[in-house]
Amino acid sequence: MPKAGIIYNDLKPIASRVAIELEEKLTAAGWHVCVTSSIGGILGYANPESPVCHTPVDGLIPPGFDSDMKFAVVLGGDGTVLAASRQVAPLGIPLLTVNTGHMGFLTETYLSQLSQAIEQAMAGEYEIEERAMLTVKVLRGESVLWEALCLNEMVLHREPLTCMCHFEIAIGRHAPVDIAADGIIVSTPTGSTAYSLSAGGPVVTPGIPALQLVPICPHSLASRALVFPDTETVNIYPVNIPRLVMVVDGNGGCYVFSEDRVYLERSQYSVRFIRLQPPEFFRILREKLGWGLPHIAKPTSVELP
Repeated sequence: MPKAGIIYNDLKPIASRVAIELEEKLTAAGWHVCVTSSIGGILGYANPESPVCHTPVDGLIPPGFDSDMKFAVVLGGDGTVLAASRQVAPLGIPLLTVNTGHMGFLTETYLSQLSQAIEQAMAGEYEIEERAMLTVKVLRGESVLWEALCLNEMVLHREPLTCMCHFEIAIGRHAPVDIAADGIIVSTPTGSTAYSLSAGGPVVTPGIPALQLVPICPHSLASRALVFPDTETVNIYPVNIPRLVMVVDGNGGCYVFSEDRVYLERSQYSVRFIRLQPPEFFRILREKLGWGLPHIAKPTSVELP
């Protein structure tokens, strides 16, 4: 009996209703179905009174989900997709992402097209697009205080955000650099269209083996976004700051003190997205962000007198 999964945002009534209907449909078609909420992929917050909030990255796998699962359907918006990615990436389960939210930048299809999409998924008529993830750890000495898988970005900043702070950053074997800014972002190509884009970083197309470091409101004309190979590790040290706040995928994180360091590397796991048609990244940029749309005042050729 083939096996499928459903991960849904149980805070959205429409996603909850569709999850029930979809489970019934797959079961009637002879599939074994495991259903879970995306809440299991939501990251926790450590705090100064209880700094250790260490759940291993493979500790978020939902009950019943395993590597025998043919695919899992995700019902929600981009936040649900981010949570589901952390839940199943260690298993390599392909995700069919269905938008029940607003932007839906990471989603593949809509509820109105769900029936056809499920038929394609059950028949195996799709392509797989892999997206790189980051492993993010907060270390105090050799002890891991907090860790997570990250699909979009890691953000490190001071409270409140408008206060400038200093970071010492070592990328791979290169000499450390010092950056003065309100905060810094380390982003994957997938995350280059998220917070990194708003902070002035470049768009990096999926599939390029690169990461980027983007200062937030840097206090220097020389501090600009840096794109570097994803084979390099990143170590970030707070400098003369009582504490910083780290947030991963806009979802969860912890405080980082002067005796801590943040360590990032490309994860051994990746997210495997189901694409019902060949991926066309520029089309998504155009539809979701308006990139490359024709200018309404585009000039036409005229005859000169």
